[in-house]
Amino acid sequence: MTPGLNRFTAVIFDMDGVLYRGSRALPGVNDLLALFDARGVTYACCTNNATMTPAQYETKLATMGIRMPASRIVTSSVATRRWLETQAPRGTGVFVIGMDGLRSALFDDGYFVEDDEHPAFVVVGMDSEVTYRRLRKACLLIRAGARFIGTNPDTTFPAEDGIVPGCGALLALLRVSTETEPFIIGKPGPIMFRTAIEILGADATRTLTIGDRLDTDIAGARTAGLASALVLTGVTTPTMLEQSAIQPDFVFRDLVELRQAWEGA
Repeated sequence: MTPGLNRFTAVIFDMDGVLYRGSRALPGVNDLLALFDARGVTYACCTNNATMTPAQYETKLATMGIRMPASRIVTSSVATRRWLETQAPRGTGVFVIGMDGLRSALFDDGYFVEDDEHPAFVVVGMDSEVTYRRLRKACLLIRAGARFIGTNPDTTFPAEDGIVPGCGALLALLRVSTETEPFIIGKPGPIMFRTAIEILGADATRTLTIGDRLDTDIAGARTAGLASALVLTGVTTPTMLEQSAIQPDFVFRDLVELRQAWEGA
């Protein structure tokens, strides 16, 4: 039995390393979601990945047998769009480096317009097909006064053939060439967590973040003022946890153990 779990009425999940690894659901996912449904605990997912849309994530999860509606999937693209709406009116021009997930979030409904000449913002997400010409343009626009926004700070991500450059690597290139720091939306910053709480209509004091990384999930939850639970099914090992100054409120071997503790609570 783990005291305290029964006080939470909302949960924010990280995805890769928590709900699944590669193309396989991790043990206990659906049993835990069923428990939450039965107890009226609402939940959403947060991911720094800006390349896919929530609908694409819903489909991806469904192929693994995980039911998660697109409306509860908060990507860094979704969080970026929602934050930008608080900063600028409809019709504002944006220059984008990024893929379908980011472009869809920004432009599908016409609130923002694509502007390669005089944008208010330069927004950079992961783009596996970015060209020097596009980066050069972004550099010039930022130097001309456009506000520099990064969807997430992840410098690398794991691909099938090894560790490869991520969005943070593109941000680093532009940071050096513009002498300008980007404003970062994704984890470990608080904006994504706050976006998820707003979407769920949740109480932050009764919301638990469940993640597998100390540097993004757990540190980010702390920054946002949220309680956190670490599962040891992803990046963080017991040795890494023992040696880290960043500590979660709860630690579980996997989602099976977490569900058992929640049932006991």
